[in-house]
Amino acid sequence: MSLPAATAGSANARPGDLFGHPKGLTFLFTTEMWERFSYYGMRALLVLYMVKYLLLPGRFENVLGLGALKDAVEFVFGPLGPQPLASLIYGSYTALVYFTPIIGGLLADRVLGQRKTVVIGAALMALGHFMMAFEPLFLFALLVLILGNGAFKPNISTQVGSLYAPGDTRRDRAFSIFYVGINLGAFLAPLVCGTLGEELGWHYGFTAAGAGMTLGLIIYLYASPLLPPDELTKSKAAGSARPFGRDEWRAIGALVMLSLPVTFFWATYEQQGNTIALWANDYTDRSVNLLFWRGEIPTTWFQAFNPFMIFAFTPFIIALWSRQALRGREPSTVTKMAYGCFYNAASYLILFVAAWYAGAGKASWLWLAAYFVVITIGELYLSPTALSLVSKVAPAHCLSMMMGVWLATSFYGSFLAGYLGSFWSTMAKTDFFLMLAVIAALAGVGIMLFNRPLNAILKDN
Repeated sequence: MSLPAATAGSANARPGDLFGHPKGLTFLFTTEMWERFSYYGMRALLVLYMVKYLLLPGRFENVLGLGALKDAVEFVFGPLGPQPLASLIYGSYTALVYFTPIIGGLLADRVLGQRKTVVIGAALMALGHFMMAFEPLFLFALLVLILGNGAFKPNISTQVGSLYAPGDTRRDRAFSIFYVGINLGAFLAPLVCGTLGEELGWHYGFTAAGAGMTLGLIIYLYASPLLPPDELTKSKAAGSARPFGRDEWRAIGALVMLSLPVTFFWATYEQQGNTIALWANDYTDRSVNLLFWRGEIPTTWFQAFNPFMIFAFTPFIIALWSRQALRGREPSTVTKMAYGCFYNAASYLILFVAAWYAGAGKASWLWLAAYFVVITIGELYLSPTALSLVSKVAPAHCLSMMMGVWLATSFYGSFLAGYLGSFWSTMAKTDFFLMLAVIAALAGVGIMLFNRPLNAILKDN
């Protein structure tokens, strides 16, 4: 008879663990928190920075290579104003951030190992954020950030899974804890970097992001003795890498199949840093009249709503799944991911109603708060469960690469998000939000169609 979750977790604990988990988890949690602080701090400012400052006449010409990039983009899409161009640059940046982890994972699996690759990635990202403070280097800064993230992202996540032995029931909870760390940094970032950027100057916000990434690198280097051995080291100790077996190929195929509809989840989700920022800035009544605060909510602060709700809601979601598990009714991982897409669709229906209700006026910020509540629940059902799934299912000798392949769902999704966002200026806002809701719902239907065959392959009952 299997042990209850709490008992099983205690049985797997070892002397020297902290709060029932390896100490290394705390440092990986903190490193990722500062990395997300830097990424989301920069993301909170990026579209507003381009639309309201960098892409305006007199500034545009100062950026090295931007004229050539604009000509190339307009060759494909036709003449573009600042907002559509900013959307496509934003979408391309966020897409490439999630494509390069394939390369970073392969580099770690075959050449450098996870630890060295994480250090290189963190150093590149710190440099890239500091480069953002210099206008002429804007495009080069984005390139350095893309390369750094590709080296960092898949290899920090796989080290979380490597802290636990096969069958250790604490693994899923560890990824939920790790995900809280991600979103703690993402919550603080718009409040600090966003406020500095809006109030003191854009470059102060970007510099703060660089300082956060530097701190994350220092913490990671300090924690080195507590981290698990690289999978590359284990493979060398065991001899040359063996070819994949039949079951491993089936698991890889299942993850690839599942990644296709998940792409459309991210295409709609990633509007938060793009068109949702513009909705908050231009179409939302941000005035607050409460006993303890009267004023206007800064636009970038809305980027803190989602990460705050992540760590506020995570304990309740985990408790719900635990109660469902005791009754034998916990949804499978694939079903949870489909629910995540449906919640995502519902969040855009909320904004559809807000836009319809507001008409030519501005919608209350409470509509936007409700949007963030629902899309956050959707994210909790999809994202951390997927990370845990990859760490369990992917073959050990290509784990970082497969984590990179999974993160590439955000690559295609972000490219599509940038393309969808380019319609913001020309579509009625009700039509725009309805379009996003339909896309997210269809993604959920697609995942549900894969439910039975994928569960059979992944043995996820």
